[in-house]
Amino acid sequence: MTDRNRLYTVSELARAFDLTPQGLRFYEEKGLLSPRRIGGARVFDYRDRARLDLILRFRRVGFSLEEIREYLSLYRPGNESSEQYRLGLLRIHTRQEALRLRLADIHEILNELAEMEKDAQSRLERCLAAEAGLAPATAPFAITIPETPAAQAQTSPAPASTKNTVPIVHNGREDQCVDS
Repeated sequence: MTDRNRLYTVSELARAFDLTPQGLRFYEEKGLLSPRRIGGARVFDYRDRARLDLILRFRRVGFSLEEIREYLSLYRPGNESSEQYRLGLLRIHTRQEALRLRLADIHEILNELAEMEKDAQSRLERCLAAEAGLAPATAPFAITIPETPAAQAQTSPAPASTKNTVPIVHNGREDQCVDS
């Protein structure tokens, strides 16, 4: 029997794609797979296998079930359609752009977190120095962090404390790490 003539049981096809039988049933319920029935048992042919492969590839790269359904609805075995490939390319390009934007956001967030980490580490070191009884002059130097729009709205500096403090400059204001 050639691959084109081979039929797969639910468990065989599920195992081939590392899915559960319930996973196959999910795609059937969503109208993405339509197995035949032989003697009451659901069986899948090579087209179903290829279709499932495509469904899983699309899912892995973030396509919605509706987008997959739309793409698959244009597929006609033995009668390729330029419309199907145009739609596929449009969806691929749209997804690529969305991922590029997300990646840029992720890079921006990672940079912001790195700055926050440096600031927190610096503040921790200053507080530890103050707790160890080091004079502010021997503690690490104050750092200046760029102003954020929210910080620009605040114009009054933090009140000075009479306790042993370590100066920290933030958004143009001097904050204090108090040795309690």
